[in-house]
Amino acid sequence: MNTASAWAGLALIWLAALAGLHQCAQLPLPAWALGATLLGALGVLLTRWRLPRLVWPAMALLTAGLALAWGGWRAQLRLDQALSPAWEGRDLIVEGRIDSLPSASSGMAAQAGWRFAFAVEGARDAQGQGAPIALPERLLLVGYGDASRPLPDWRACERWRLRVRLRQPHGLVNPHGFDYELWLFEQGFRATGVIRDAGQRLAPSPWLCLDHWREGLRETIQRSVSDPRQAALIAALSLGEQAAISREDWALFRDTGIAHLVSISGMHVTMFAWLLGGLAGRLWRRSTVACLWLPAPLAAQWLGAAAAALYAAFSGWGVPSQRTVWMLLTLALLRHIGVRWPWPLCLLASAVLVTAIDPWALSQPGFWLSFVAVALLMAQGEPAPAGWRAALKSAWQAQWVATLGLAPLSLLFFQQLSIVGLLANLLAIPLVSFVITPLALLGALVPLLWVAAGWAIALLMAWLQWLASWPLAVWVVPVAPLWAQVSGLLAAVLLVLPLPGRLRALSLPMLLPLLWPPLQRPPPGEFELLAADIGQGSAVLLRTATHSLMYDSGPQWSPTADAGQRVLLPLLHALGERRLDLLMLSHRDLDHVGGAASLLRGLPVAALSSSLEAGHVLLRQLPAASSATRCLAGQHWVWDGVLFELLQPQASQYEQGLKPNALSCVLRVQAVSGHSALLTGDLEVAQEQALLQRDPARLRSELLLVPHHGSQTSSSQAFIAAVAPRWGLVQAGYRNRFGHPALSVQAGYQAAGVPLLLSADCGAWRWQSWGLEPQCQRELDRRYWQPVPSTRAQTGAERPADLGPELVPTP
Repeated sequence: MNTASAWAGLALIWLAALAGLHQCAQLPLPAWALGATLLGALGVLLTRWRLPRLVWPAMALLTAGLALAWGGWRAQLRLDQALSPAWEGRDLIVEGRIDSLPSASSGMAAQAGWRFAFAVEGARDAQGQGAPIALPERLLLVGYGDASRPLPDWRACERWRLRVRLRQPHGLVNPHGFDYELWLFEQGFRATGVIRDAGQRLAPSPWLCLDHWREGLRETIQRSVSDPRQAALIAALSLGEQAAISREDWALFRDTGIAHLVSISGMHVTMFAWLLGGLAGRLWRRSTVACLWLPAPLAAQWLGAAAAALYAAFSGWGVPSQRTVWMLLTLALLRHIGVRWPWPLCLLASAVLVTAIDPWALSQPGFWLSFVAVALLMAQGEPAPAGWRAALKSAWQAQWVATLGLAPLSLLFFQQLSIVGLLANLLAIPLVSFVITPLALLGALVPLLWVAAGWAIALLMAWLQWLASWPLAVWVVPVAPLWAQVSGLLAAVLLVLPLPGRLRALSLPMLLPLLWPPLQRPPPGEFELLAADIGQGSAVLLRTATHSLMYDSGPQWSPTADAGQRVLLPLLHALGERRLDLLMLSHRDLDHVGGAASLLRGLPVAALSSSLEAGHVLLRQLPAASSATRCLAGQHWVWDGVLFELLQPQASQYEQGLKPNALSCVLRVQAVSGHSALLTGDLEVAQEQALLQRDPARLRSELLLVPHHGSQTSSSQAFIAAVAPRWGLVQAGYRNRFGHPALSVQAGYQAAGVPLLLSADCGAWRWQSWGLEPQCQRELDRRYWQPVPSTRAQTGAERPADLGPELVPTP
């Protein structure tokens, strides 16, 4: 084994050890990591003396031990910052500094809001004697206002005294979904909270605060550019203010495959450094004195890395940008000190440095996208100094290689590939890289240039919208098994490396399992039930061998955010569902129908069954190809041997002027094997009694979706006895303002011997009727950064209002 290969192996062991650490449900005991480190160090000493051939195996053990010890120690420091359960749901007075640019939040319907990071300097209980209390160093706060209570003018870097109500980090946990709790953990937010009053400004922003200048520039952009869409894109490209871009525009960028050009990600910073470094190198070569002082290639690398650092700092110093800057600085340093490692080894060394600074970088798609982008650029070699035309052609070729090379990673992380992406990038690459972005940055000096950038953005948007209107513009794939993912990544390597044509041809069959992965469906006569984790609301997916039914669609959090768009569509795509045979909406309450409009827009729906009144807005939005019927007791059908039957409401109930809860569609599903489930919506006691009087034997089911999320108005003892469920499932939000499930209801199920499963503690809940035990997604994906459910239990009376959806910047 040569030295370069050995060092590369040690770097891979470091990365593998950290990656393994992040798969642990609990941090390993420090003694394990310390023991491995000491054993490895002792082994290095002994083998160098007695058995030189075993030096590298001993070094491998030492490297793994150091990685586990370092990553575990950093993780434990952050875990020690956790918010004490004793302070959840209580008003606290905190003093500190606004530690980010306040950005618009869409967390609650009909309310305007702002969210920002807050660096805590001191805190006390608002109801106590003013004694100081220990809180996490950084909080993620959101404040809401309306016409009767306008929001204060919060500014970056100001010091404030605020009354807040906090809770431990909590996110929605669904199969293949975004890990919001990991994102909070990596960002250092060990609590989130709601601002309860206007607060008191203690000190203005200091003049030297970078965020203060960035905020001023954002306001200047908004005043100078009249079109909000153009202003948002200019702010995103110059300041990293991705939250300014609307949900619709992000969807357009993703569907046309140019999201990597719009967001200031690792790839964006890398391209910026690469282009400016190349330009600086060409100018440097024109000076003999400069070249004698520092060779042009080294000057180009250092100047490129410095330009990347300045760009990353001015654009918000986000975590993906930080990773890229450290990576570029490491490469420049290695080359400067004369280390003649091959570029793959240099890249691995920078990856070790990045993960030493941020041990959780490996868990983020941005890490892999950044390093693969750099690897693709480095594999193409340095551009030859042959004039601006050659430089432009070289940059164009590098961007195309990066776009093709990152396509499998996009499939792996985001389960979609833009079919029109190649055409979209034909205009977008030069327009964004060489026109819009430079104009957006130079506009800070000459604001008139933003007008020219707006014209270019208008041209780009028209081009993208035309392409997105094509049929099959986006190829959406389900999540592939591990072997298909590995095959697809190897195919990408063969596709972009300068290899003979025969080897490149192998990439196509190797890529097919990633493009068309095998799907797992229930066997004939059986069904699968997946209760999604959607917070306070209801949404259950039922699948048979060839059919799919969605019962309810979750809540709407705001006019621009709902469970259908944020949770259910990504979940359905990940599972390979290309259509819904039936969307059943139990009743009209917003926590049950809030995501329906997004489902109808995002996926073909053959039929809609509901208790909605005639003229409801959802019925008007129903596509012409879909049919709509009323839920009526007695309706039944069989899909693939599985019986579906409606038990409520009766036709006469629609004429009685009952409230929506009383009209909830009650669906019972039974497999050939006899396993069954009962979905009840927001059924109340009066309707429970009516069902008991009509045919109590038909209620009996193994799984009961607890009526009305466990409200005191439902779940009578007689009803529980008639259903006799093996499990009771409660879909309710963590620390929801309604106190669901009520303590009295929990006691009733406990008295009947029925265990209650809470979605806030369980995450998504999956049950397969052919005999497998139910699975909680939180248990399947348990990681050490997730709070233990038993430590977060609170009585309903102590629960504050929900904080709204967990929204993060679009990747």
